[in-house]
Amino acid sequence: MAEVLEVRAEIEQQIAGRTVCGQLAELAERHPDAPAYSDPGEPDSGEDWRTLTYAEARRRVLEIAAGFAALGLGRGESVAIMMVNRSEHVLADLGAVHAGGVGCTIYSTFAPEQIEFVAGDVGARFAVLGGPAELARWQPVLDRLGGLRKIIMLEGAPAGDERFMAWTDFLELGRARLAADPGAVEERLRAVTAGDVVTVLYTSGTTGMPKGVPLTHTNVFYEVAATDRLTALPTLGTQISYLTYAHIAERILSLYLPLVKASHVYFCTDLANLGATLGQVRPMMFFGVPRVWEKMMARLLAVLAGQPEEQQAAVREAMAAGRAYVEAGQYGHTITPEIQAAYDKADAALLGLIRGMIGFDRAQWTATGAAPLPSEVQSFYAGLGLKVIDVYGMTETTGAFTGNSPACYRLGTVGRAEPGVEVRIAEDGELLTRSPLNTLGYLNRPEATAELIDADGWLHTGDIGSVDDDGFYRVVDRKKELIITAGGENISPAEIENHLKQHPLIGQALAYGDLRPYPVAVLTIDPEVAPGWAQARGITYGSLAELAAHPDVLKEVESAVEAANTRLARVQQVKKWALLGTEWTAETEELTPSLKLKRRIIHAKYADVIEGLYSG
Repeated sequence: MAEVLEVRAEIEQQIAGRTVCGQLAELAERHPDAPAYSDPGEPDSGEDWRTLTYAEARRRVLEIAAGFAALGLGRGESVAIMMVNRSEHVLADLGAVHAGGVGCTIYSTFAPEQIEFVAGDVGARFAVLGGPAELARWQPVLDRLGGLRKIIMLEGAPAGDERFMAWTDFLELGRARLAADPGAVEERLRAVTAGDVVTVLYTSGTTGMPKGVPLTHTNVFYEVAATDRLTALPTLGTQISYLTYAHIAERILSLYLPLVKASHVYFCTDLANLGATLGQVRPMMFFGVPRVWEKMMARLLAVLAGQPEEQQAAVREAMAAGRAYVEAGQYGHTITPEIQAAYDKADAALLGLIRGMIGFDRAQWTATGAAPLPSEVQSFYAGLGLKVIDVYGMTETTGAFTGNSPACYRLGTVGRAEPGVEVRIAEDGELLTRSPLNTLGYLNRPEATAELIDADGWLHTGDIGSVDDDGFYRVVDRKKELIITAGGENISPAEIENHLKQHPLIGQALAYGDLRPYPVAVLTIDPEVAPGWAQARGITYGSLAELAAHPDVLKEVESAVEAANTRLARVQQVKKWALLGTEWTAETEELTPSLKLKRRIIHAKYADVIEGLYSG
């Protein structure tokens, strides 16, 4: 404990007084010509990327801050932002903070009623929206958002409506204000302190309305310092921003961490283009939620499956060497000369080429979080010589508070406590944590705050976990999501689901069985893998629903369920299952914006399917 507190004090001294405003100023002075933010070039423009240097970015931020000041943004007031990941998103957020305000990115998948709630709860005075698609989500509730003074549109500002302002006009206002009175913006940003709220993020909400989580400059820079120690990444590196800035991981990794590491951030505005962007950027670091890693694996497996058998055999042999190398590199293990030699040979012959093909040839830190990564997926990437390591945290803990590092990892765990962070396990198995990463509480929710943080400052995660003798933690499942069967057995649905999803044809899986005699599962077919799988077998179909009902598909899924059951205890084994011909997404409401299952929604939406599995 003394060592933990000593490290905490060291980091606190390191970040004392640090704010986003001061950090950007320091960076722009130290690396003025370093590339900061790159957006995809416009079609037919002849340029792949449009780039701002750090000096140019700070100038733009000051203009935006002046624009907000001119419009009347007060100290501590919020600016709601909804748009894809692009430089204007980051600049608008930083501009709001430099003006003394608070940035609040809202999930673009939120329903109008959720947007109304969030905008009202955070007290948004201004909104910055990307274009018509985002406006369409706000339009049904705009008349009920009386606190909004102005809506700034990057594209498609409605003409003749005084509530709206075009982004170009907003920038022009800011430039004029900054030129007329540069001292006014400087005065505002100097008044910002480390204890001020820098952002309010809203939990994506598996049930009920989302909860606002205020985070301070100290919160985020402690997380940045801890992440920096774990990753040991060089300055002036490259990375890709593609997850929403409403997600704490993306916000830390591609908004705040670059302000310390002077990273060059490339924006991927459409997840469909992620593969191509990876190939262009070849990032030094990459974070993906499990579904992202699963989809990339499925696509690569489909490519490999199309190769001649001789080539496939060579890849399998090379991947066996890669897997042995990564597994031997775990904490407490040893990479023998034989393992090293086999890996070097495989890497030179094939593995390096495959990593280069998918854009990971320069990656020094590849990680996952937000949900458990299936062991087969982790093992697959290990076969390529990639350590896709788990970190664990919440919005309420400013992101990760435990993590593996490239130099100290144990596969299948979420790593050790981050530097200066206390973690313990309560009597009922719940993971608790205490550190400068913890939020002070939920916005406008005193009762929920009291449930979150106890009198001794321990934050209750709601997750059940365990720890081994070397301090590596494992997360079993959400405390409230554990299944208690009619026989009284406690079962983790996530463990069942991860085994089921190890077959590439299964896109999503939900295990059910609370107060029932045995578990059942509702499955969906993977829309990206299924076409290639069907084509290879000469199966023709008119729709995903038709394919899901095909006898060969059902037989394959049955085999997948049987294979999963062999890895589960008898009480965990799935007795019956149903395969749906639909895809689960955030838009269809089965998933949260961070791609977690909305269990209650699925239970209600497919109640007849579930009931049929027990009554049939």
